[in-house]
Amino acid sequence: MKNTYLSLILGIFWANMALGQDTPKDTTYWEKAFSFGVNFNQGSFSSNWKAGGANSIAFGAVLTAKANYLKDKWSWNNDLEMLYGLVWTDGVGQRKNADRIFLNSVAAYKIAPKWNLFMSGNFLSQFAEGLDYATDPLNPVPRLRNARISNTFSPAFLTFAWGLEYKPVKWFSVKMSPFSPRFTFVSDDGIRPDAEGRRFGVENGRSVRTEWLAAQIQADLDAKLAENINLKARYLMFLNYQTFDPDHRLDVLLEMAVNKYIKANFGATVLYDTDQDTSIQWSQLLNVGFLYSIDNKKKK
Repeated sequence: MKNTYLSLILGIFWANMALGQDTPKDTTYWEKAFSFGVNFNQGSFSSNWKAGGANSIAFGAVLTAKANYLKDKWSWNNDLEMLYGLVWTDGVGQRKNADRIFLNSVAAYKIAPKWNLFMSGNFLSQFAEGLDYATDPLNPVPRLRNARISNTFSPAFLTFAWGLEYKPVKWFSVKMSPFSPRFTFVSDDGIRPDAEGRRFGVENGRSVRTEWLAAQIQADLDAKLAENINLKARYLMFLNYQTFDPDHRLDVLLEMAVNKYIKANFGATVLYDTDQDTSIQWSQLLNVGFLYSIDNKKKK
């Protein structure tokens, strides 16, 4: 089941990429880019280091790709983001510190200078299991509660949307969709359920939750702040008409280029989804490492 999900999602993306392969009449309409980066961090201390500290090693990898089509009033944008990171710490062991799979595809038709009709689909999930690392305050030795709170493609969110897009400038847009069905997949029954016996809103004994009557608002920003600094942000609001309990998610990424191959980036995510937790969730990650990228943008 898990391999089927992965093959399906990646197959859709690479099929989109294939549609943009060079042909004499289509070459000027496609803009494609690919980047892959790795980062490595290490820290060690002598046994008598008085300032304290723990030996650690961290590794992370990120892959992004896009294939965007623009001709007359039609556009079709496809984006893929994958990242994964691990950290090893003395006395604690191995834990992941980054895990994300995101695929987004948007087709739009311009109806006015700043307005488009659009339809979109996006997929969000993770590569590996997530564990509860909370410790017993009465036990000074950290120990795992042995509770799995997520896993590969559990959850996985597949969302479709139809509506209007407002795009006043090239680097900012807002998409408003009054009809945006979402499918939540949880194939691992070993994930710890909430107090009501549900896993990410999926009822006990089921593997899929379907929310047909829903709306979505998405705001995207991709702005160049300086020659070597770029800011990306994406805000998503999802509202189920039946529960009327909106979910909110904000992803921010600040990218800084030291030179052609050495990059630094700071990313943060803020999430509020009562199907997962009644409190606000957040995460942040700072990376410095090697990044290789290629694109077919034409110099102006």
